Amino acid sequence: MKVPAVSLLALSLSVALNPALAAKGPDIDAKRLSQDVKVLSSDEFEGRGPATAGETKTIDYVVAQMRTAGLQPGGDLKDGKREWTQAVPLARSEIKGTPALSVSVKGKAQPLMQGEQVAVRAAQDGTTAVNIANAPLVFAGYGVNAPERNWDDFKGVDLKGKIAVVLINDPDFEGGEGDFGGKAMTYYGRWTYKYEEAARQGALGLLIVHETEPASYGWATVKNSNTNTMFDVVRDKPAAVHPMMEGWIQRDFAVDLFKRAGLDFDALKAQAKTRTFKPVELKGATLSAKYDVNREIITSHNIVGRIDGAKRPDETVVYSAHWDHLGVGQPDAKGDRIYNGAVDNATGTAALIELGRAFAKAPKPDRSIVFLAVTAEEKGLLGSEYYASKPLYPLGKTVAVLNMDALDPHGPARNFTTSGSAKQELLDQLVATAKQWNLDYVTDPKPEAGHFFRSDHFPFAKRGVPAISFGSGNDLVDGGLEAGKKIEDAYVADRYHQPADQWEADWTFTGMARDLQLLYTVGHDLADSDKWPNWDASSEFRAARDASASDRK
Repeated sequence: MKVPAVSLLALSLSVALNPALAAKGPDIDAKRLSQDVKVLSSDEFEGRGPATAGETKTIDYVVAQMRTAGLQPGGDLKDGKREWTQAVPLARSEIKGTPALSVSVKGKAQPLMQGEQVAVRAAQDGTTAVNIANAPLVFAGYGVNAPERNWDDFKGVDLKGKIAVVLINDPDFEGGEGDFGGKAMTYYGRWTYKYEEAARQGALGLLIVHETEPASYGWATVKNSNTNTMFDVVRDKPAAVHPMMEGWIQRDFAVDLFKRAGLDFDALKAQAKTRTFKPVELKGATLSAKYDVNREIITSHNIVGRIDGAKRPDETVVYSAHWDHLGVGQPDAKGDRIYNGAVDNATGTAALIELGRAFAKAPKPDRSIVFLAVTAEEKGLLGSEYYASKPLYPLGKTVAVLNMDALDPHGPARNFTTSGSAKQELLDQLVATAKQWNLDYVTDPKPEAGHFFRSDHFPFAKRGVPAISFGSGNDLVDGGLEAGKKIEDAYVADRYHQPADQWEADWTFTGMARDLQLLYTVGHDLADSDKWPNWDASSEFRAARDASASDRK
């Protein structure tokens, strides 16, 4: 949808749906948001890949903007003083050249092309040379082992020296009901879990069958995300959570492969929805793979700005967003190899800068505010995982995390959402505050996509810290739900994790500016209170939060 140029008046926050209430929020400049996104997503920043020249440029730019905004450095301590960054050691793995991949069915070999039928990730188990010869293939359903649900897709099968083939999402996805929360994805449906479980089961490798609807993205996203450089946090025993070979295969290829092995893919998929399912070997079908892997330990960085609290500086409210994107990768149809990441997530990074400016202009809050731009989100939430595992400021005294990822740069909406809808008091406060702008909350419209596990609030949430990831609304003031859906569908199909995610001159950023009023107000209210929001009593994260209760006395 083409959004008409807006006046300077509209660029101010009087664009709020209830103009009389605009004075309750800070002055958020839509023009500055646009400029920051334009710069950060320019070709000069080379797709903001971790440990590249693009990272150096990103850090330099964001730090300069935070400093100009009036923030103080809040990163690692050096000689008793805070730096602007937190060092994040990462294991970087990259396939050398083009991998040799093939399947053989009943003695008939078929070469596979990287990025076409298959998308193989660089080994992250510590291996530097992959040489798999005729490894048997075993279909293992959804690849789930969930004792608390009395569910085991593996049934004791010996996967040593074998490649498991599994489905994406979890068994409830298509039926909408069952043991895994219905339509909403559980963590068992995430591809990260499936690789980890394959390693625990002793598999040589794991291939996930891609289907667009249950994955919630197309093959282009899978290809672009999995055939470039891989990163992981540095682990003592990487093979404990990574099989040697990790990858995806196209659904059509999987159907044909199963058929040649005398199996019916759809029938087996139906069986996999039941707890009585047992693994099935693709008789006569094997996989071979040969490629070398460059593996090295590098250091990337989280960027950290801070405002010290006036009364209780040891208590912290965190705003977060990831600064990284996919860097330089496979060319698209136009030959473009730079994955600019304008929406994902130059928008969130720009939001951090502008929120920092708003807080710096206001009287100091009672509690401290941290503005955390994390690295390697696109590699598996690694920057936020590192911070949450080695926090600069104690998690027990972290009040809340308000994360921003891929905000809508168009005009304002009448509603907003969050990634997932886990019950917690922080969400209740966000919903109540939004009423000041006549904004309605809609629960995650695609809980089956597992967005709760796909953004940087999750590493905090699983450690008990109240955390949400804010999502732009889809009921646009200019065009309603129809226009919102059109924009979202086009983005997912044509831009998400593709070089086409680029800044556009007709983006007004007025909706994003208004949304930042809301997020500012929620954070400010928390920072000027003595409240400690918690999870609902039924939440799986409540116990972890309660375990740190003594830190807050």
